[in-house]
Amino acid sequence: MKSQRWPLTVAVLVCCALTAVQVEAEQPRGVAAALPGGFTPNYRAIVERAGPAVVEVDVVGMRTPTALEWDPDNELPALPFKGKLPFHGQGSGFIISRDGLVLTSAHVIQGARSITVRLSDRRQFRAQVLGIDATTDVAVLRVDAKDLPVLRMGRVDQLQVGDPVVTIGSPFGLEQSVSHGIVSAKGRALPGFAAVPHIQTDVPVNPGHSGGPLLDASASVVGINSQIHTLSGGYQGLSFAVPIDLALRVKDEIVAHGRMRHGYLGVAVQSLDITLARAFGLGHPRGALVAGVEAGSAAEKGGLRAGDIITGFKGETLAHAGEFTSHLGVALAGERVRLTVWRARKALEVVVQLDEALPLEDAQAPDTAPMPQGQQELGWTLRPLTALEHTRLGVPGGLQVEAVSALTAQAGLLAGDALLAINHLPVHSLDEVRRLLHERPLDAALLVDRDGERIYLPLALE
Repeated sequence: MKSQRWPLTVAVLVCCALTAVQVEAEQPRGVAAALPGGFTPNYRAIVERAGPAVVEVDVVGMRTPTALEWDPDNELPALPFKGKLPFHGQGSGFIISRDGLVLTSAHVIQGARSITVRLSDRRQFRAQVLGIDATTDVAVLRVDAKDLPVLRMGRVDQLQVGDPVVTIGSPFGLEQSVSHGIVSAKGRALPGFAAVPHIQTDVPVNPGHSGGPLLDASASVVGINSQIHTLSGGYQGLSFAVPIDLALRVKDEIVAHGRMRHGYLGVAVQSLDITLARAFGLGHPRGALVAGVEAGSAAEKGGLRAGDIITGFKGETLAHAGEFTSHLGVALAGERVRLTVWRARKALEVVVQLDEALPLEDAQAPDTAPMPQGQQELGWTLRPLTALEHTRLGVPGGLQVEAVSALTAQAGLLAGDALLAINHLPVHSLDEVRRLLHERPLDAALLVDRDGERIYLPLALE
C-alpha cells in the first residue's frame, strides 16, 4: 500500500511546488500573495524576517497637560513653571528604506523636542521629522544611517477578513514584543479619523505598540498600528491599523512636499437607512447623502446639490458614507475627481476639482530643532548645602536643587534633589557647576541624592 501511494504523493508535491512558483511569478516582487485555504502562518519565520526592521521610538518633549491628566494626589513637588510640562513617551515604528526612512504614528511624536530610534541590534539614532499628518495619523522620520533592514510592503486589497496577522512593537517599553490575531474587519471609519479606512483586528495592541507594523502571513507590512478601543486604557479586543497603501501615499507627499496636501470638497454627508433610500428612489441604502454644500466650495463649483447621493468615487462603488469620506481623505488638492451621483431618481456623473483642506492645528510639525549652544541658561535654581544637610548626606560638597526648568526636568531632576557630581566630578559650589557646563558638552551625567538613594540622571544639552 505504501509503495502505491508514493507516486501520487510525489505528483501532489510537484504540483504544489509548480503552483507556488506560478503564484510567486505572477505576484510583483515585494507583494504578499493571497492565502490558500487552511494556511497556518510560520510565526517564527515572520519574526525573523520582519523583526530587525521594527524599531522603538523614544520621545522627549513638551506638552500642556489636560484636566484629565492632572492628578491631585501626586506626591511629587509641583514644577516651578506654568504652561507646557516635559514628558517622555515611547512608541514603535518600522524602517521602509535602506537609507533611513521610518514610518510611525503621528500621535507618537506629537510635541517632541527630540526623537531617538532604537533598532533591535541595540543601535540608536537621533531622528529627523520629515513631516506628520494628523488626519491619517502618519509620520515620516529619517535617521542618518545606511544599509538598514527594511520591511516588505504588502497588499491591503488581498487582505481578507479572517486572515492571520502579526504585530511587533514595544508595548509599555517592552521592545520586540510579538502578538498575533486575525483581521476582524476592513474599512472602519473611527471618530476623529473618518478619512482612514482602518483595518480592524483582534491582535493584542497596547500603549507603546502605536506606530508599529501590522504584518500578514508573509511578513509583509499591511498597516500601521494606530488606535485601540478601550475603557481601561489597555487592550480590550479591538485594535485598528492605518492601511499601508494609504500610509505610503501620505509618505510620498511628505517626502516631496513636507506635508500631505489633502483635497477639500466642501460637503456635509451622511449615510442612508432604508427609509431614506426609498424616499430618494434607491432600492437599498448605499452611498453618501449630501446634506449640505458649502458656498464657493469645489462641490458647489462642480454642481453638487443638497439631496444628491454620491454612489461612486472615481469608478468605485460606495456602500456607505464612511467609504466616501475615506476616499476623499486621501485625495490630493487640485485633483479632478469623477463622482457618480443619484439625483431625481436617475444616475449621472459629476467632475469636481478639489480645493486644498486647511491643515489641522495639531498637524503642525513637532519642535525637534536642537537647543542652541553657548550662553543659554539651564534655568534651574541651586543653593549650597547647609551643614546639617552635609552631615545627613555624608558628603563634603553638593548643592540643593530648589527649582527645575523644562530642560532639567526632562532629565528627571526634581526640586529637593541634591546635586553631587557632574560627569563624575564632584561639585561644591555654583561656580564649579558653571565651569563644568561652560563648554556645553553634548551629554552630562548628573549624580544626585534623592531621599537617600544615589542615581545618575542623563542631561542632554544638545
